[in-house]
Parts: sequence; structure tokens; C-alpha cells
Amino acid sequence: MTSLPLRPDTPWLAPLAGWSDLSFRLLCREMGAAVCCTEMVSAKGLVYGGRNTEELLACTAPEGDRLGDGSLVCDSPLVVQIFGAEAEFMEKAVRLLQQRGFSWFDVNMGCSVPKVTKTGAGAAMLRDVPNALRVAEAVIRAAGEGRVGFKIRLGWDGEHEVYADLARRLADMGAGWVTLHPRHAVQGFSGRPRFSAIRELASALPVPVVASGDLFTAQDGIRVLRETGASAVMYARGALKNPAIFARHRELVAQGALEGELPPEEPAAREDDGRNIGVQQAFEALDHVPADRAELALVIRRHAFLARHYSPHLALLKMRTFVPRYVKNLDGARALRQQIVSCTGWDELDAILERHFSDTSN
Repeated sequence: MTSLPLRPDTPWLAPLAGWSDLSFRLLCREMGAAVCCTEMVSAKGLVYGGRNTEELLACTAPEGDRLGDGSLVCDSPLVVQIFGAEAEFMEKAVRLLQQRGFSWFDVNMGCSVPKVTKTGAGAAMLRDVPNALRVAEAVIRAAGEGRVGFKIRLGWDGEHEVYADLARRLADMGAGWVTLHPRHAVQGFSGRPRFSAIRELASALPVPVVASGDLFTAQDGIRVLRETGASAVMYARGALKNPAIFARHRELVAQGALEGELPPEEPAAREDDGRNIGVQQAFEALDHVPADRAELALVIRRHAFLARHYSPHLALLKMRTFVPRYVKNLDGARALRQQIVSCTGWDELDAILERHFSDTSN
């Protein structure tokens, strides 16, 4: 059985609800992501034919798509992340996905968003480990050993940490990998991740462990790999800030940063003092000095091209959401962001980008 790349030099794009659609996944693949995960797909939504499911599962052909500019894009290997608290529906969902040609799956046991946890899914599964194991058994039975990963947290709260025993039992059942975001569910994105827990799993499990949580720069990813012994890292918010994080990660590995001296990060004003912050504030904490303007210009223009090709009805809205994150720290970013979020057409967006990035055009 062909396995997924799970090495220090193969960074993954995390499943990002509302963000990791086809165009963004393809962008990240072109920037160096070895594997991408879909947005969360509801098992019940899939079984009952939910109207939003088709868009979440949009992907290219296994051999890739040839676009109008001659470029070849491919999002294989692709991991479909599913969520649900009922073993029956989770198993049916996997079998339906297999019929459609999907081979790799990830079960979300870490999402702390109330609309997910109130159904007993996501991080709520950490409060009912027996049921979590029933779900895991059903999904592995349907997909086959080694083809399912599980994304977990430390536990629901500090008094009920289950990650060590749960991860061991998942590995024993045939999990292909385990991803740990080392926070409790009740923390959301607040406080500091406890990376020592990743080191604990990496040294104890017979399957690859993927590190997740607060990997805002490639230096963060390399540092966690060095400190924990994890097999690979999964970028989430860092990728939303600049998808070139994957290329930078690979570059650092090639330069020997895993064993030698880690190059210093660019100066940053990161809010990492452990205060309780929500999701929006967590994104706002990514106040790193911006990447090279030419690099960002290429990222934005390529993302816009892919979005227009694959989701023309939503593409402009998506770019009005993504681009402000990309350009946050550029000179004149406030005016640029205001212009982008209020633009109403592609010609207007093209003109805005031309004005602000004219010195980077090829």
C-alpha cells in the first residue's frame, strides 16, 4: 500500500473549515505543501446528500487538470476530513467517499466550535472515549488500516486529559497517523500549546505523529520538529498568512536546519503571552514582518487565477477575504485592505493590485 508522505521535509496543509477549498489547496500545493486536507465534511451531510458537500469535495483529477494558461495542477494525494459522532454514519460516509475515488481520510476529534461539539462530534468526542473508539473502529474497517488519521487535542479540559491513551489505542486499531494540537478543547486557540505532549506521543507511538498548533512561520515548524521528534508538521494559520510557508519550510530542511543552526526569524510583534484570545484575535496575532512584496504579489495573482477557474461564483468574495490577510503588514496595508473588501468586480480588483504591486509585475 502506498503511504502518504510523513517526513520532516513534507509539510501538510491542515483542514481549515471555510478556507481550504480547492483553489487554496492547489495554491498551497504549488507552494510546496506535500499533502492537503479538505475542509471538514459532515458524515450525515454526505449520507443525506447535503447541498454544501459537493463543493467541499471538489478536487482535480488524480493526474491533475490542465488550465487555460497551460499550467498543470493536481491536489493528489488528498485527505478528506470527516466529522460525526455516530459510527454508523461515519462508516457509510467513508464507503461513499471510496466509491467516488477518495482513499485517505482524517477524523476530526479536535474541533472545539460549539456547532460541532453540541452534536457530540469534534472535540466533544474526547469526553466520550468509548464512543470515539467505536467511531474509529468503524472508519478503519471501511477505509482499511493505515488509511485513516485522527486529529485530537489533549482532552476536553485540564482535568480530563485523554490524548496519550486515546492515541495509543487508535494506533493499535490501525490508524495511519495521529495529529495532535496540544491544547485542551476549552482553550480554543488561547494560551500556549504544550508541545511536550507531542514529544511524548512521538516517542511512544508506532505510527507517525503530526504536530499542529501555533505554527505561524516555517521556523516554528522546524523548531517543533527538532524539539518533539514529530514525523511532520501541519500548517494552518501560518498558511493563511502566507502559503509560501511551505516553500520556506522545505528550504530550511534542505539547508540542514533540522540538525544545524536554525536561522533567526524576522522581527515580529507576536502576541504570545498566553492571554485568552479568540479565533479572530488569534489571526490578528500574526503580526510578522511581511514577506517579500514580489512573493506576495505572485501568491495573490495565482490565487485569484485559481479561484476564478474553480469557483467563479464565489471567487471574488474569497479573494476579498484572503487578500487582506496576505497584505496585512505591507506599507499602506490599511488602505489596500479597505479597497479590496469593498471592490465589486474583477476589473476593480485587478486595478487595485496593479496600483499596489506595479513594481513587482513581470
